[in-house]
Amino acid sequence: MKSLSRYALPLLLIAAVIGSFAFLQFEATALFSRDGVGQMADYASSFLSPDLSANHLRAIGYGALETLAMSAIGTLLAALLGLSLALPASGRVGIIAMASSRLVLNALRAIPELVWAALMVLAAGLGPNAGTLALALHTAGVLGRLFAETLENTPSGPAEALRLSGSNRISAFCYGTLPIIWPQLLAYTLYRWENNIRMASVLGFVGAGGLGQMLYMSLSLFQEAQASTVILAMLLMVLAVDALSGWARMRWVRG
Repeated sequence: MKSLSRYALPLLLIAAVIGSFAFLQFEATALFSRDGVGQMADYASSFLSPDLSANHLRAIGYGALETLAMSAIGTLLAALLGLSLALPASGRVGIIAMASSRLVLNALRAIPELVWAALMVLAAGLGPNAGTLALALHTAGVLGRLFAETLENTPSGPAEALRLSGSNRISAFCYGTLPIIWPQLLAYTLYRWENNIRMASVLGFVGAGGLGQMLYMSLSLFQEAQASTVILAMLLMVLAVDALSGWARMRWVRG
């Protein structure tokens, strides 16, 4: 009986994998045949000669700035909205406000950025405004939840001391609680900004502007050289933002 229970889960996993291949009708022989491998190699080699013309690089520079602006403004709006929802979600206002704000945060976080972008394109039209709103709404749900947990784990002694000395609720929070949690809030915000840089590059596939839209247009027109340049620009931008975010965390959070 023990041996049967020991091997039951691996057998079920193997059966699930085999069933998935059968359900999806995955033709491995065609994919890894000589013709299939040759076609994949030819398609991959077409990306090895990026388009470095002046006009294309100028367009990529503008798209990169648009993507950076989308991610920065979206993260800033998300941090402000997330903090405003985190205060009641941490239970500092009341049970009803806590339940309502947590429901809103869960709803914002449950909808992916691409779905938000598709909805915002319908509401705000094509362009970076839709991408900025999509990033702000989803990230607000994520940051709001993280901020609420930070507030729940923060000692209330300094704020209570200020309240007893005559300060109002806002002053007690700004001078008694916020200085304690500020480094952690900043670390969460910078981390989400890194993620939003990557996501802002993808939202263009649904018409939300930035480098993603340029990449979608290049791939749709089978312009592999132009698409290769856009991918390189995305990689360099992500690396630069990661380095900047790491420096900011070392300078302002850990310092």
